[in-house]
Amino acid sequence: MSSAVDEDVPVAVPVKLSKAAQEWLWAPVAADVSLAKERTGAGGVVSRRQAGTMGTSVFLCLFVILLTRCSPSGCAGDVDSASHSTASTTEKPILLNNIADAEAFVSGAEVAVIGFFQEPESAEASQFRLTAGRIPEVPFGLSTSPAVLSHYGVSANTVTLFRRVDNDRRNLDMNNEDVDTEKMTRFVRINELRLVTEYNPVTAIGVMQSSLQFNLLLITDKMSPKHPERMRKFRAAAELFKGKILFILLDSNLKSNEPVVSYFQLKKSQLPALAIFHTPDDEHDVMTVDEISIERVQDFCNHFIQRMKEKEDESEKPLNEEL
Repeated sequence: MSSAVDEDVPVAVPVKLSKAAQEWLWAPVAADVSLAKERTGAGGVVSRRQAGTMGTSVFLCLFVILLTRCSPSGCAGDVDSASHSTASTTEKPILLNNIADAEAFVSGAEVAVIGFFQEPESAEASQFRLTAGRIPEVPFGLSTSPAVLSHYGVSANTVTLFRRVDNDRRNLDMNNEDVDTEKMTRFVRINELRLVTEYNPVTAIGVMQSSLQFNLLLITDKMSPKHPERMRKFRAAAELFKGKILFILLDSNLKSNEPVVSYFQLKKSQLPALAIFHTPDDEHDVMTVDEISIERVQDFCNHFIQRMKEKEDESEKPLNEEL
């Protein structure tokens, strides 16, 4: 995969997926959603035996479920995109003239985007400014400083998204492809993972590409009057596991998410619930909760991480120690 973006498929930096996993992920997005349905069967779910052969198999499965119900470009109802499609001329990138300014800018937000350009008035820089106006909730910076470009190891005409949740970054090279505002906007939307990321057809791609191997879903109804307090506690717990676990919100009130709830063998009467899984081997646990508390989330995560560590240690034992 390259970091360029074509008309239908926003692609970030290369990720470590098996050949089979890459085929499952990109073929349905780029060409034919019906292909995903054919491969998963009428139920739209990968069998556990099939899933076990692929890295990031749980999210591959959940992602295919989304694709078989609606394409990323046609699920406006499932994505909070009202502000995404409306251009604004009030938001402008912050000029970053030195390394200290750039580092402070990146560290000051959950998600930050910097456009690295040789000329501040180039056509690429103009497209970048238009993109910044479309996404006012994400801070955009712009730098033409050779020292700043060298510090981050990028070439001119590169857009880089930095995110705190997994201390990762994604690069979009504007030199090799005709990258316009639409494609740049899609690149940011896919990769803007946060301390708590809402699961939808757009963020599913970025979630799959995260370097974090542990993922925790809060499956709950966003329309519930208790939702704000639940999110406050869930986010507080996410702070404790920053860089270790990707926290994800899944709205059970959306019809398109019903297959995901069923995948974890949950009924709406059992919600809210927490589902945690380890992407390399598809191990997961589910816990129904009356109410979310920081302590319960913390205990649930720690117990699962410890179990996975013990499993890994056991698998690494020499054969003569087991005899």
